Amino acid sequence: MVQRLQIILGLADRGRHAHLARRLGITPGTVYEWLRRFSAESLTGLADRERSGRPPTYSAEQKAEVIAAARTKPEALGLPFASWPLDRSRAYLSEQNGLPIKRSRIDEILVAEGLRWRKQETWFGEKVDPQFAGIKGHRAPLHPPARALDRHVP
Repeated sequence: MVQRLQIILGLADRGRHAHLARRLGITPGTVYEWLRRFSAESLTGLADRERSGRPPTYSAEQKAEVIAAARTKPEALGLPFASWPLDRSRAYLSEQNGLPIKRSRIDEILVAEGLRWRKQETWFGEKVDPQFAGIKGHRAPLHPPARALDRHVP
C-alpha cells in the first residue's frame, strides 16, 4: 500500500512515469496500472483484491503460534532440551497446540519472519560428552596421501 501511495504522490508532483518507476524499482506498467485503478476508483482502487488460487493453509493465528514457539526457550516450557530443531518444533506444535504442521512449512514461516532454526546437536564434539575426547582415539585420514608420479625422462 505504501508503494502504491508513493506512485500516486510521485505523479501528483508532476513526476514522469518512467523516472518514478526507476526510482521505486518497479516497471512503468505497474505505475500505469495503479494510476488507472486510482483514477477509476479513488483510494479504494489501491486496496488488494481477492485473488484466484488456493486459500492459505494456515491462518495468521496459527503462523503466530509457530513464531511464538520458536521465540520461546524450551526450558521455559519445562522441556528437557535447549534448542528448537524442526523435528522438535513440529512435535511440540502438534502435541501441545494441536497444530499438525509439516517441517517444511515451519521452515517457510520462520524464514519469512527472518528467523533461523537451530540444528539438533549430535554426538560429534566435546560439548555432548566431555569424556568422549579421551576415548575417541586416532582416526585414519579420509583420503590416502597423493603419490608422486614416476616420470621416465629419456
